[in-house]
Amino acid sequence: MKMSNVRSALDSPAAKLGAYAVLLAVALGGGAVAGATIGPEASTIVDGMDGSTDGPSVVEQMPPGLAVSQDGYILDLRTPLLDAGRPGELGLTITGPDGRPVTDYAVEHDKELHLIVVGRDLADYAHVHPTRDDDGVWTVAAPPLMPGSYRVFADFTPTGGDALTLGADLVVPGDHQPVALPAASATSTIDDFEVSFDGELVGGTESELTVLVARNGQPVTDLQPYLDAFGHLVAIRSGDLAYLHVHPLDEAAGAGGPSVRFAVEVPTSGTYRLFFDFSHGDQVRTAAITAVAATAAERPDDDEPSNDHDTHGD
Repeated sequence: MKMSNVRSALDSPAAKLGAYAVLLAVALGGGAVAGATIGPEASTIVDGMDGSTDGPSVVEQMPPGLAVSQDGYILDLRTPLLDAGRPGELGLTITGPDGRPVTDYAVEHDKELHLIVVGRDLADYAHVHPTRDDDGVWTVAAPPLMPGSYRVFADFTPTGGDALTLGADLVVPGDHQPVALPAASATSTIDDFEVSFDGELVGGTESELTVLVARNGQPVTDLQPYLDAFGHLVAIRSGDLAYLHVHPLDEAAGAGGPSVRFAVEVPTSGTYRLFFDFSHGDQVRTAAITAVAATAAERPDDDEPSNDHDTHGD
C-alpha cells in the first residue's frame, strides 16, 4: 500500500487545526469545509430531573470518532495532507493526560492500535495497522488515495484506561467528485465472494447481526482468523461519520464460516455504512453495504422479515 510523505506545517495541535481549515478550503472548496464543520449528532438520554421546572435534563453522549480528543487523550495527526495517488506514509501520536505521547497500550484484536481511513462520502475505506517507535510515534504505509476529504480514526485502549476512538481530518488536494451513497442493501459482492448481512439495526439497542460468506454460490467454510476473529466489522454513520467498532460474538479457532456473528449497537437511528473485513486464501477483502437503523418504535414485529432492502452488489 502506498502514500506520499507530507510534513505537518505547524507543530502545535491547535495551530495545525487552524492551518488545516485554510488548507481544506483551498484544496476542496467551501463544500468540504461545510461538511467538516457541521455539528455532530449526539445520542441523547433523559437523565432524571435537574431541579428546574423545565422538565428532565438531557445528557448528550458523543459517539466515538467525532472528536480529536477525549478524557485528556489527543490524536495528533502529523500528516494532515497527502498527495493524490502517490506513495507515502501516515504519521501520528496519541498524547496522554500528562501531555506526553502514550507508549503503553492494551492489545485489542491482536493489535495495540487500529487505524481506519474513510472518505467523507464513505466511498473509500482502508483498515491499516501502524507500528510504534519507543517515542510513541506511529507510522504506516497507506494505500494511494484519490483527491477528497477523509476521516482518520484511531481505535485503541491505553493500558489501565477505557477504549477510545479519536478522529481527525485528512485532505488529499485535487479535483474531487463526491460519490453518492449506495442504496440500502443486504448483500455485497467482492471478487467472486458474495457477502450477506442478516439482522436488523435498531438505534440505541444491541442487535445481533450475522454475516454469511459464499463463493460462487457455495458457503465458505474455510475463513481464516483475522485479528483474532473470522471477521472484523466497522459501522460508520452517514452525515457526521460517527464510528462504531463492532465485536464478534465467537472466538476464532481453526477454519471458520460461512457465518460470523456480531453484537451491534448503533447510537441512533439513521443510515450507516458497514465494512466487513475477512481473510480467505491469505488475502484480506472488504465487503461493504449501506444499512438503515430503525428506532425502537419502528422495529418490525418478530414475524416480519428482518431486512426488506433491495439487494445488489456494492
